[in-house]
Amino acid sequence: MSARIPRVPGFSASGVPCGIKDSGRDLALIVSDRPAVTAGVFTRSTVVGAPVELCRARIRRGHGRAVVANSGISNVAMGARGRRDADAMAAAAGRAVGVAPGEVLVASTGVIGEPLPMSKIRRGVRTAAEALRPGGLGDAARAIMTTDTVPKLAVRRVRIGAREVVLAGIAKGSGMVEPDMATMLGFVLTDAPVQRSFLQRSLREAADASFNRLSVDGEGSTSDTLLLLANGAAGGAPLRGSTSPGARAFRNGLREVCEELARALARDGEGATKLVTVRVEGARSGAEAERAARRIANSMLVKTALFGGDANWGRILQTVGAGRSALRLGRTEVVLGGVTVFRHGASTGPAARRRAAARLRRDEIEILVKLGAGRGRARLWTCDLSYDYVRINAEYTT
Repeated sequence: MSARIPRVPGFSASGVPCGIKDSGRDLALIVSDRPAVTAGVFTRSTVVGAPVELCRARIRRGHGRAVVANSGISNVAMGARGRRDADAMAAAAGRAVGVAPGEVLVASTGVIGEPLPMSKIRRGVRTAAEALRPGGLGDAARAIMTTDTVPKLAVRRVRIGAREVVLAGIAKGSGMVEPDMATMLGFVLTDAPVQRSFLQRSLREAADASFNRLSVDGEGSTSDTLLLLANGAAGGAPLRGSTSPGARAFRNGLREVCEELARALARDGEGATKLVTVRVEGARSGAEAERAARRIANSMLVKTALFGGDANWGRILQTVGAGRSALRLGRTEVVLGGVTVFRHGASTGPAARRRAAARLRRDEIEILVKLGAGRGRARLWTCDLSYDYVRINAEYTT
């Protein structure tokens, strides 16, 4: 992975072990060498962690210099102590890298309802500050992992006028993932100069086109946080709106980074063996298409069938109907792995089902459902549901 990790000008990062988890890196630090414009989107859950509360407040100021994040404990449902600990994390990072505590954003992920071991975190922050390097984003990606099996990182380079700018992002999330904003944790860095309102709008649009099209298990997190820092190190006039030269290229690059990360999260869902793209076409509206797609993506019956390679189109139609999505059954089609298994109100036969079952043994598959009721369409990413998902979550706190 190291060959794909660029040095985003003006940023350094690290990921170190601080002892929250039994082994491996569990504390990440990202620092800009100059003030950065910041944007963020967060969970819409009514149960949120203290780091989310802190970041929501600080993002409104529009600028920052650093992000500190830990894995293993989420700092959720800890009341006043949790808020003090989030503030203390920011203060410790600020001291370690020489910036004001108010310029530090905080994220935590892991078990709910346990206190952060602040003595370990303070030592870890000092170690992380000493380990900062321009090529350290891969270490940071590993440090934010919980049940993830691999780090997630995406990179794009785009031209804004005569300058090339870099967009690089990392993310984590393997279970308890159906974001209603972003993802469990995601950090995107760029050296592009961007005005704050345009940065926030661009991030929201990118999240809606990527992370908000992702579901592993239909469960939203208390800690969902997606942050974007733009330090302007590339120079030039800042992007102020959609008509600014290079604005479209920047937005496209940001969306591509977020989409690649979202797909990586679905592929690495807890116990997952398959990355699944769900497409719904022919709905009465885009909203109705999305509702049908989410029914398919979150159906335990569909997900277990995919794990077993069972081309059971009946489970797909059943869950779409249970979601009360309008369809014209005589014009509805179900296509599994490129093989049409239902058309004109009936099965296309056992041979087609056998071909589809063979396709379902692949590690990346697509479900396409055409409802025949309109022009609305939607796309989501999800994964199958295996024995390991049950094992991982049955043992999560033990």
